[in-house]
Amino acid sequence: MPQLMRTSNPVLNEKRFEGYAGQLGERMTLQGTVNKTGLLLVCAIASAAWTWHLFMQDRSPLAVMPYLWIGTIGGFICALVTVFKKEWSPVTAPAYALLEGLALGGISAVFELRFPGIAIQSVSLTFGTLLVLLLAYRSGLIPVTQNFRLGIVAATGAIMLFYVLQFVLGFFGVHFTSINGSGPIGIGISLIIVAVAALNLVLDFDFIENGARMGAPKYMEWYGAFGLMVTLVWLYLEILRLLTKLRGRD
Repeated sequence: MPQLMRTSNPVLNEKRFEGYAGQLGERMTLQGTVNKTGLLLVCAIASAAWTWHLFMQDRSPLAVMPYLWIGTIGGFICALVTVFKKEWSPVTAPAYALLEGLALGGISAVFELRFPGIAIQSVSLTFGTLLVLLLAYRSGLIPVTQNFRLGIVAATGAIMLFYVLQFVLGFFGVHFTSINGSGPIGIGISLIIVAVAALNLVLDFDFIENGARMGAPKYMEWYGAFGLMVTLVWLYLEILRLLTKLRGRD
């Protein structure tokens, strides 16, 4: 069973649901995880709307920069705490969503100022992708085979490794202009990354379904919802980046 539950999302890996068989108490359900995912989305949207409002009042990045950094750093810390203390997820998952909302609202507003309409386009594409892939998964249109899992795991790992390498080399003046630019190569790479991020949602759906089947404790609904939020945040940022490249060609 552990091999059947492998996912490339570092939050939702196969070890998170081990050791729960035979335990007493309420159990994780699919509906409960869906409900909690909705609550986390509401939290993120609410805090994002607040930083968006602050930015639009002055139309200056300085107005939201403190909240952007608080959201980014605080969200990262909350994510780490949640990963290592998953039983705390009923508290840390909403905190993560609120903090990420602060960061996403500020980032989206800054890009909106330069490219009007890009934020609503990114949000629409993100939720549209979520809905389409959920329907495809539930209908069996996308079979989650072992080879499929391994392919997404490898692709996600390669992307994360490249991001870390790019960050480190940036301190030494090395920049990947063709990949990060708005040329055909940059747009092509962004399309691939968006596709990989989106397919991670399919693995997350499969993992949560298996977790509910294995009888994980009730608080794992919050943890599963948190894992989906991590993937959705990544997907949104990659779609925003892709649209920025496309709009930059105009």
